[in-house]
Amino acid sequence: MKSLNILKLAVSIALAGLGLSMVASNPSQSDYEEYAGGQLSSYLKTNVCTEAPKGFNNFLERECKKLVDTGRPKLKRIIAENTYRHNFVFFSIYRTDLAIHPLLPGYHVETLGAFQNFYIYQAEAQ
Repeated sequence: MKSLNILKLAVSIALAGLGLSMVASNPSQSDYEEYAGGQLSSYLKTNVCTEAPKGFNNFLERECKKLVDTGRPKLKRIIAENTYRHNFVFFSIYRTDLAIHPLLPGYHVETLGAFQNFYIYQAEAQ
C-alpha cells in the first residue's frame, strides 16, 4: 500500500512537471508569425519562383527570390492580420486564412504550437 502511494506521488509530480513545462514552452503569437513567415517564404521560393520563365540565365527566378526576401516583413504582417490564435495554456492552435489577391488562390492553414515547436496539421487551398 505504501509503495502504491509513492507511485501515485511520483506520477503526480511527473505530470505536474510536464504541465509546467508545457505552459512555459507554449509558443507566442510572434513566434508563430516568425515561423509562418519563414514557411511562406520557403514555399514561394521553391514552388512559385521556380516556375518563372527560364530565359536570361534565370533572371526572373533570381529576382523573384529577392522580392520574397525583401517582402518578408510584409508577409509577416499579412500573416499576423489573418491569424487567430486559440490559446489553451498548455498549447495553442493557430488558424490562418491567406487571401493575398482575389485573382490568386487563398489558403487555410491550421497549426499546433507546443514545446516551442509548430506542427502544421491542415493546409488547403480555398
